[in-house]
Amino acid sequence: MVRIAGVNIPDEKRIEMSLTYIYGIGLTTSRKILAALDIDPNVRTKDLPATDANKLREAIEKKYRVEGELRHQVKMNIKRLKEISCYRGTRHQKGLPSRGQRTKTNTRTVRGNVRKTMGSGRRKAGEKT
Repeated sequence: MVRIAGVNIPDEKRIEMSLTYIYGIGLTTSRKILAALDIDPNVRTKDLPATDANKLREAIEKKYRVEGELRHQVKMNIKRLKEISCYRGTRHQKGLPSRGQRTKTNTRTVRGNVRKTMGSGRRKAGEKT
């Protein structure tokens, strides 16, 4: 089992897809990394030679910000937005969408399943309370 950036990469998947298990690496970035290192994207992780695995590990850890470091950066960015009390920061504080989505009908789970119309979500009179 190959371990890159503290994540165990699945053995049975193609290396192209298994790299996406690392936080911060999507399919496009995965393809870009494999093309730069001349590794076949169709090879399974278990069939990957140890030299290629080491090259892959070094390239990802040196060039890309992944896993804990990236999570920390995102958390700090959100904290900064909250501290300066900008619109996006206040939306993060309230736990509401910050990118302009509507909230009147959608985001019920975010708002605590609040139903505003008459009779919606009410119990019938015969039910136990």
